[in-house]
Amino acid sequence: MGIQSVSFIGLGALGVLFGSQMNLSLPKGALTFVADEARVKKYKEKGVYANQQFCDFDYRTPESIKKPVDLLIFSVKADGLDAAIELAKPIVNEHTIILSLLNGISSERILGSVFGEDKVLYSVAQGMDAVKVNNILSYHHMGMICFGDQEAGETSKMTKEVAEFFDRTGIPYEVDTNMIKRQWGKFMLNVGVNQTVAVYRGNYGTIQVEGEPRETMIAAMREVIRIAQYEGVTLTEDDLSYWLNVLNQLNAEGKPSMAQDVEAGRKSEVELFAGTVIALYKKHKLAQPTTNQMLYENIQHIDSHSV
Repeated sequence: MGIQSVSFIGLGALGVLFGSQMNLSLPKGALTFVADEARVKKYKEKGVYANQQFCDFDYRTPESIKKPVDLLIFSVKADGLDAAIELAKPIVNEHTIILSLLNGISSERILGSVFGEDKVLYSVAQGMDAVKVNNILSYHHMGMICFGDQEAGETSKMTKEVAEFFDRTGIPYEVDTNMIKRQWGKFMLNVGVNQTVAVYRGNYGTIQVEGEPRETMIAAMREVIRIAQYEGVTLTEDDLSYWLNVLNQLNAEGKPSMAQDVEAGRKSEVELFAGTVIALYKKHKLAQPTTNQMLYENIQHIDSHSV
C-alpha cells in the first residue's frame, strides 16, 4: 500500500512549504501537523498561508492520532528537536519512516539514537527561497528534498517508498546514494550563506554579486571543505561551485532562515553552523577558522540584543 499517512512536527517555512503541496493531493486526515495542546490551539486560531492561499491543515496532539503514522517529518529548529522527539514517540512504530529537514549534520544521528537507525533516512532540503513572516509564507522556488540511505550506494525499500509518495504528492525530490556528502555540502552552504546574509543584513541578492559579502561567504565555505576531510568526507571546489550555482537560482529578494530569525529577533542557529565548525577545528587541533570565528562573534553579538 505504500505510505498512506504523514505527520509533520514543526510549522516553520519548510513544514508549510512541503505540507501545503502534499495537502493538495492527500485525502482529509492523511496529513497532520502534530504539536502540543497550546500550539494546536494557536495554529487553529491563526491559520497559515502559503503564497496567499489558506492552508487547511489538520492540527493534532499526538494523543488524538489513533495509530502510528507511515511517514514522520521533523521540520523544527534545532533547539526544538528534543521536545519534538517527545511529541513523536506515541505516533512512531516499527514501520514508521522518519525524515529530518533540520539544518546541520547531526539530527539524523540524534533521531536514530532514539527511534532506531533503521527508521531514519538522511535528507536535506535545498533550492527553496521561502520566507515566512508570522503565519504567512511566500516563495518563488519550492526547491526539493534530497534523501537516501545512510550507507553510500544503497537504495532501500524505505527510500523507494518515500520516492513513490513524493511522486504521488508532487514533491520535487532527488534520491542521492551518497547522502553524507550531500549533507556536508548543504552544511557548507548554510555555514556560508545563512551566516553571511545575517551579518550583512542582506538577502540572497547580497551574495549573488561580487563583493565583500560574497567573498566572506566563500571563505566560510572553504573552511568547511578543509574540516570535512578530517571527518572523512571529501568536498572539493567543484562541490563549492555546485552549491554556488544553487544559490544563483534563488529569488534575489529571498532570505535564508538565519537572516529571517535575526530580523524577527529570534535566537539564531549559530551554534549549529559556525559553532560546529569551530568545535571541529578544535577537535582536530587545527588553527581557528578565522572567517567562521568572525561570523560567530558577530552573530553572538546580534543574538545578545535579540528580544
